[in-house]
Amino acid sequence: MQIWNFFLIFALAAMLFWSLGAFFSWKGKKALAVGATVAGLAVFLSYVIVLWTALDRPPMRTMGETRLWYSLFLPLMGLIVYSRWNYKWLLSFSTVLAAVFITINLLKPEIHSKTMMPALQSPWFAPHVIIYMMAYALLGAAFVMAAYLLFFHHHQAPSDKEWTITDNLVYVGWAFLTLGMLSGALWAKMAWGNYWAWDPKETWAAATWLAYLVYIHYRLRKQGNMRFALWVLIVNFALLQMCWWGINYLPSAKGTSVHTYYMN
Repeated sequence: MQIWNFFLIFALAAMLFWSLGAFFSWKGKKALAVGATVAGLAVFLSYVIVLWTALDRPPMRTMGETRLWYSLFLPLMGLIVYSRWNYKWLLSFSTVLAAVFITINLLKPEIHSKTMMPALQSPWFAPHVIIYMMAYALLGAAFVMAAYLLFFHHHQAPSDKEWTITDNLVYVGWAFLTLGMLSGALWAKMAWGNYWAWDPKETWAAATWLAYLVYIHYRLRKQGNMRFALWVLIVNFALLQMCWWGINYLPSAKGTSVHTYYMN
């Protein structure tokens, strides 16, 4: 696929803008930080749109293509948090994480085929995957917050502002998980005649959804052990990774699951 040859150019341009956004945020120049980050998002999104057009299908069929969406949504989450709470640290770290996923795609280029199995030709395909990628980005940002507060916060108790950011990322991320599961059920009914079949992907999705619900209810008590709550987020993110790509390596999913991503 010739359009993939231009990915490096778009990726470097986007990373330059995102890095400038992070730099300006630490300099206290919020307008420039927001403008640079938005410019990077526009550049990266333009590549996704061009790839979508060239493939004549949504670029969501392979693992590498889903990493494109994750690379796009991570800086977006950092920008939202920075714009709402002026929390510049997350904007910088989301840029670093986006760079990691971009680098993986550069080191492991894929063969992008226009071929799609009949079930993926559903109108539910694109919204379902986009909703889930948005959820993964939000909950990924919540994981970053939890890891920072646990391991890099110099043993200080998280502030109310930091808890507000973390909780809201989980609340919105869980809402997107819920929408993703509902849209997936409707898609499954249209494609296979059943809303739910306890496929390995569906099982891990349900476990992940319930795990984040446990965190939400625990935090609503407002009296629990705060470090325990942060560890719950760490464990939940591990479940999320199993739901996203880990099932590709499960013996129970190989050759049987309709949800495993193409690895090339």
